[in-house]
Amino acid sequence: MPKSPFPNYLRTIRKRSGLSQDEVAFLLGSPSGGMVSRYERFNRLPSVETACAYEALFGDPVRELFAGVFQKASGKIAKRAQLLARKLEGRALEAAMVRKLQLLRSIGNTQALSPAAQS
Repeated sequence: MPKSPFPNYLRTIRKRSGLSQDEVAFLLGSPSGGMVSRYERFNRLPSVETACAYEALFGDPVRELFAGVFQKASGKIAKRAQLLARKLEGRALEAAMVRKLQLLRSIGNTQALSPAAQS
């Protein structure tokens, strides 16, 4: 996978499967391949239900089907988690606060370690 992934790999995976856009549309319950084309050309993001249907259809996890979208979203989450952790650090360390800070730090650490975050 390239350093900066495409927003999605739907076209590549569909082509590898041998299915046409119309056939995928039928399987997804869409009336025509036009919507499939819009997803493949990055003109539109599918609903969560449709993204899950793509996973069920092709067997690839949503985070891989939509690698670029996932990378962008996880990067934003990591930055916000770091900000929130800094904001909460000065507060009393009750058990719930300790759990929150552990979660927030693990999100930031996971992103810092992932190869996609280093690009």
